[in-house]
Amino acid sequence: MKPTDHQPARAPEKPAQRVFGKGMIVGICIIIVIAAFFIVFIITSGSGASSTVSPQTCGQTVIAYLNSNLVQQGTSAELVTVTEKNGVYEIMTRYQARDIQLYTTKDCSLLFTNTIPINASGGCNSQATTCAGTQPQQTPTPADPIKSARPTVDLYVMSFCPYGVQAETAMLPLFDLLGKKADIAIRYIATVQGSSIDTVQSLHGTSEAQEDARQLCIARHFPDKFLRYLSAFNEQCYPMSSDAARLVSCQKNVTAVLGIPDATVEQCAAGSEGILLLKADETRSTTNRVSGSPTLLINGQVYSGARTPEAYKQAICAHFDVAPPECSTTLSSQSAVGASGGCG
Repeated sequence: MKPTDHQPARAPEKPAQRVFGKGMIVGICIIIVIAAFFIVFIITSGSGASSTVSPQTCGQTVIAYLNSNLVQQGTSAELVTVTEKNGVYEIMTRYQARDIQLYTTKDCSLLFTNTIPINASGGCNSQATTCAGTQPQQTPTPADPIKSARPTVDLYVMSFCPYGVQAETAMLPLFDLLGKKADIAIRYIATVQGSSIDTVQSLHGTSEAQEDARQLCIARHFPDKFLRYLSAFNEQCYPMSSDAARLVSCQKNVTAVLGIPDATVEQCAAGSEGILLLKADETRSTTNRVSGSPTLLINGQVYSGARTPEAYKQAICAHFDVAPPECSTTLSSQSAVGASGGCG
């Protein structure tokens, strides 16, 4: 088993107009033309936005809106990527194994489903499903898995991100099942700006950076107890992450129960060793362009499917040159409530 080599361890549409139903609604040509002028106005004038929302925040806002208003009951959409393009945000979402591209203004107040280049030649008629000169939206073909004899599996998280905690919980059975056949690691997303732990920037504050460092240090010095610590911390301590006194008490209780010398962990986490471990993960996340928690890379490819033990197992097994017998084991397909979001 190799837990980590850091051991080195808006108003909703009417139901008949839903974007995410049984299929994307075919736009009527004249409406598309009006939408084109509307979109161009947004791009050229900035839509009168008084403030710009960050790409990741806007992406999560869109996903929340879709899941509250536009998807079929019992299903959910997931955020894949958010990029700035021509003055708007291009948001790639995934719904029922299908990638769907959306756009928003940069203040995240207006959502639309397509952009239309007005310099394209062509016309429009009542029988057309799109205006001539525009390209119908294509669903990208998923890349073939990059295979290897021993896949590298890196789950990037923030220790206080609820979605990261959910992903870790889903990944834990994979350490037991495939930990001897694949290199599975938990990585941490933070920005090291100095030589001490209080100079480390993390989305949920200094306490999160400190816990990231603690987990890295436990993975390095007590690798055989790391997974048990991670499981216990997520179940017992994470819920009190906003209460500093109770959090510290819980952390010490978990290390004591597991027989992990807390003094050793603190010396590592608060010192230069912890900084170096965080810096190593920062370098990895920067190299791989990872900024959101959770992000799962398998042989360097971004995974964007369901966050369940069985889904993770199938994805990892698809990256083996020859899948080992363990891949025939069926794991849980139960996902946590609201497990389609992210922090970033």
